[in-house]
Amino acid sequence: MQDFSGRTAVITGGASGIGLGMARSFAARGMRLVLADLDDALLKAAESEFSEAGISVVCQVCDVSKLEDVERLAEATLDHFGGVHVVCSNAGVGLPTSARNLKLSDWEWIINVDLWGPIYAVKTFLPLIEEQGFGHINATSSMAGLVSSQMMGAYNVAKHGVVALMAAVERELRAKKSAVRASVLCPGPINTNISRHSVDFRPGRGKPKGDSEKAGKLAGNIQSALENGMHPDEVGELVAKAIEQEKFWILTHPHWTKTVQKQLDAMILDQTLIRA
Repeated sequence: MQDFSGRTAVITGGASGIGLGMARSFAARGMRLVLADLDDALLKAAESEFSEAGISVVCQVCDVSKLEDVERLAEATLDHFGGVHVVCSNAGVGLPTSARNLKLSDWEWIINVDLWGPIYAVKTFLPLIEEQGFGHINATSSMAGLVSSQMMGAYNVAKHGVVALMAAVERELRAKKSAVRASVLCPGPINTNISRHSVDFRPGRGKPKGDSEKAGKLAGNIQSALENGMHPDEVGELVAKAIEQEKFWILTHPHWTKTVQKQLDAMILDQTLIRA
């Protein structure tokens, strides 16, 4: 997709972090924006930022784990702009707890947001993009969608699922010779508030109690990595350029692919897991 000007982009998790970075890159290319998020205060701040810059923007509170919310988001997009050309299913959550000790309610919540959110986006928005005759659908996975680490079981499962989902969508689009393309974003550490937002919006609120000592240490390490991570605006630009160049894989930290290669080699040669 080369021509962004005057087109419409929908971004979930669009009020902060990677989603806001995407919105800024799309706005710089002349796109109209539809931003969805659970945080109404951040949505209002994003709306002010873009409105003051003369960008056409619609903001809507949306829980991507609920199909009806995603469908309402699509309706609002069509009502305001008449169509949609780019969709980025970016909203996500995660909690550092072992697979065996994470409560089933937390398993369901993480998978509902991180995997069912992109599934609902594909089911709801892909037909609308195809009506335009061209466009792009993207979903945010993670390096955890390529190599699983300990203490992040539900997150790993969901993010691996996102990679599989988008690969299936892209292959199906190619098979029908569609002008619509799909891609998957697999970021490493990015300077976002995903950890705090995950705690704030977790059903029942607060941190899970299982694995308290080990999980607490991992949470601290994750937070440190995020605070020293890539700026979200850089990620947004990578996504916009990948859409322009019709790339499927969007990797923020290419050197991390060495870990992926190590895992592939270990799988093929020794049928073992590397330490990650």
